[in-house]
Amino acid sequence: MPNYSRNLADASFAKSIALPAAAGTVVSPSIDLGQPLDQSLEQIEFEISVPATPSLADNATLIFNVHDSADNSSFAAIDPSIITTITGVATSQGGPTKTVRFRLPSQTRRYVRLSIVESASGGNNSAVSATLAAYF
Repeated sequence: MPNYSRNLADASFAKSIALPAAAGTVVSPSIDLGQPLDQSLEQIEFEISVPATPSLADNATLIFNVHDSADNSSFAAIDPSIITTITGVATSQGGPTKTVRFRLPSQTRRYVRLSIVESASGGNNSAVSATLAAYF
């Protein structure tokens, strides 16, 4: 069976969150995977999308990590980890746009969310939002 890219979006499976300021951490609202789905988890693609971050300081980082939970309150990083980063470009250009697509491991628990951590001297990027979305 061919492995095609998924492109059908559902607004109830997309959560956005403003990026943190320097040395901050934010988490997105969770996506409930326990809702009835017409496809198995392995057939759904997830996407982290972040527009350009013009206020990200030179060589500062934003780390995006996908977490899961069985009860929607005790979250931990998914194992194996799904992590991506954005690094501020030298010469005060901020950070680039980034989009990453992936599939969740089959043992992922019912709720997933995005955790974003900014390095200590990263600048204030709270005017920009990241999105975690599912594509069917």
